[in-house]
Amino acid sequence: MMRTEFTRSLFIIAFCGAIVSCDPQPGSTPVDESINYVGATVCAECHARQASAWSGSHHDRAMQEAGIDTVLGDFENARFAHAGASTRFFRREGEYHAQLEGPDGEPTDLRVLYTFGVEPLQQYLVGLPGGRLQALTVAWDSRPRSVGGQRWFSLYPDEVVPSGDVLHWSGAANNWNSACAHCHSTGLRKRYDAQAREYQTSWSDIDVACEACHGPGSKHLTWARLSDAERASESNPGLITELAARDEARWVMNAATGIAERIPRRSSHTETQTCAHCHSRRALLSEDPPGERFFDSHQLALLEEGLYEADGQILDEVFVYGSFLQSRMYAAGVSCGDCHEPHSLALRAEGNALCVRCHASERFDTRRHHQHTPGSEGARCVECHMPSRTYMQVDVRRDHGFRVPRPDLSVKWDVPNACNSCHAQRSARWAATALERWPDRRTQARPNFTGVFARSRRGDSASRSELRELAGDAALPGIVRATALHELSRHRSPSLAQAIAEAARDADPLLRAASARVADALAPPERVRILRPLLSDRLRSVRIEAGRSLAESDEQSSALAAALEEYRAVQVMNADQPSAHVNLGILHFRRGELDRADAAFRDAIATGPYFLPAYVNLADLYRVQNREDEAESILLRALEVDRESAEVHHALGLSLVRQGRLSEALEQLGEAARLAPEVARIQYVYGIALSSAARSVEALRILSSAHERHPHDVQLLSALATISRDMGRKREALAYARKLEALTPGNADASALRRQLEADRP
Repeated sequence: MMRTEFTRSLFIIAFCGAIVSCDPQPGSTPVDESINYVGATVCAECHARQASAWSGSHHDRAMQEAGIDTVLGDFENARFAHAGASTRFFRREGEYHAQLEGPDGEPTDLRVLYTFGVEPLQQYLVGLPGGRLQALTVAWDSRPRSVGGQRWFSLYPDEVVPSGDVLHWSGAANNWNSACAHCHSTGLRKRYDAQAREYQTSWSDIDVACEACHGPGSKHLTWARLSDAERASESNPGLITELAARDEARWVMNAATGIAERIPRRSSHTETQTCAHCHSRRALLSEDPPGERFFDSHQLALLEEGLYEADGQILDEVFVYGSFLQSRMYAAGVSCGDCHEPHSLALRAEGNALCVRCHASERFDTRRHHQHTPGSEGARCVECHMPSRTYMQVDVRRDHGFRVPRPDLSVKWDVPNACNSCHAQRSARWAATALERWPDRRTQARPNFTGVFARSRRGDSASRSELRELAGDAALPGIVRATALHELSRHRSPSLAQAIAEAARDADPLLRAASARVADALAPPERVRILRPLLSDRLRSVRIEAGRSLAESDEQSSALAAALEEYRAVQVMNADQPSAHVNLGILHFRRGELDRADAAFRDAIATGPYFLPAYVNLADLYRVQNREDEAESILLRALEVDRESAEVHHALGLSLVRQGRLSEALEQLGEAARLAPEVARIQYVYGIALSSAARSVEALRILSSAHERHPHDVQLLSALATISRDMGRKREALAYARKLEALTPGNADASALRRQLEADRP
């Protein structure tokens, strides 16, 4: 993970992992206190076949005590040097050690306590004070030597990472307790003490064992030990998560389409949602055991810029579930276990043999279909329909969206495509032209959201009507519709209120949660009217978003109080993340509890000095309190953390404007504009500030340059029109005004400006 990828993942609610516990948490769905984890050894007494398949799997070896049978790396006094730092790996008295730069920048010798992962790389965990386990950022490439493996390598080969940096092995980005533990162990309890800033993390199984998926097994064990007659009379076998329903289904080939159909149609996604607890990009909301109610314990990331390409393909580490939700296979009822044996994790068949279990080989595993030599790399189904990306330098992961290759979309919208993954020396236009010649090529006629999202990301307000259509299209995947609603909220759309109201009533929890998340754009009375029912939603991810959005409203119901308590409980549970303290600070701020907001923002800075939103929010609190000198001081501290932050320079510039120090403000606003040429808002503010300083020529240059990048940004057009008018450039002003009016039909101010300029035209 690169520096920008790490910092952007810590906004609102940090996207950390699922931490499973059977202890009831404040505000969470109560869990029976008599339910306990029993351990994989006990499960194996009755489930020997499943235990045998699981033994030696990646789940079994997800985390292990360091020893001769588990450590794969070269610890025979091996050395690895990178960016001026050297690490030595060696053994001493049967233990494994690493000699490296410590948290204070001085050389230190640390014992390797655990191995982490197994293939295609293995990391090593060492201990630090406060119960912290840290993953070393020099890892072992466990692939065969023939493909470049059997070597030490840096996870950050293009970074210089000194001690004290968030990406240093001792920093927050590589803290096992908060970032990794949930998906590599079973029955894990984070147990973070925010006052002492210490962990007392524990687990029931060190690895991903039976109860990580099936839930705590004590009640099931009690049931299993009943007599045959007693078990026969007891309908509930005591399992938290029932995963056996998939065995009742049959897949029947449809002769007309050549694609198998599930009979009966899937009515539950328990299995897939159980896997999603770890195989997704999400925020943790509770420590409840896994199960079908994924959206009760997690908040799923949408198809956000930086995480996904505009067409929904994977970009950052998003871990399968979000891409799978977009697929027609998911819509058809396919679950993880249809392709992956859930205990060994092995594919149920190798190569195309896996795919032709449901896709008729005589129709799809043919040259007519894939247009490649049979048996070649290009003839493999996954190469076209599951393109891959490489993470952590050597970890190749496949997209689970199962898309048809669309190089034509690459030409139009600069998204990747599977064809050019292999034909890298050819252009996307070549690939698009080649595909047009294929028989039965009809994919370009299919509806596609790529262009809509791509234009919205560029600030094109003309995409509003299409975003509105996407959000309301029940035939589309929920994650696409929720993303469209989120994008729509970024634009001034008269249809936003209606779109939010419809989403709030939708059956898909992603739509309901998204409606609450974007409802801040509505007037408070309308917000209350739409969101009040969501305060009692059956899923926590919806309730807490509704509560957060209504925090500053006049609503006084017990449902709001309960939702806010749940929201607070989520932040307390994640108090090892600075973002959780920022969330609390914003909540206190919105409820007028300014002293508590101040304390929360300061806690955020103390917890994560690298987390810039904490400084910016604290400075904004001081702005409201007319404490501009303190706001300036806080922002200067933020610049000591990162002098390349456009947002901090921008905030500091605005503070200096409010203090009447315009020349200094222009320096900061100009630096922000230089650092973030792609952010229209920052360019707009700098342009307005230049105009206010009687530097209108420079203002027009900045604003027109920004307009070229963002031709549909309303604020930029409005500024260009008015500044051009005031400079006597009536023709240019009129052109901008007409474009503004066309982009904002019904905007009385835009129409009035256009009429005025037409009347003044010579």
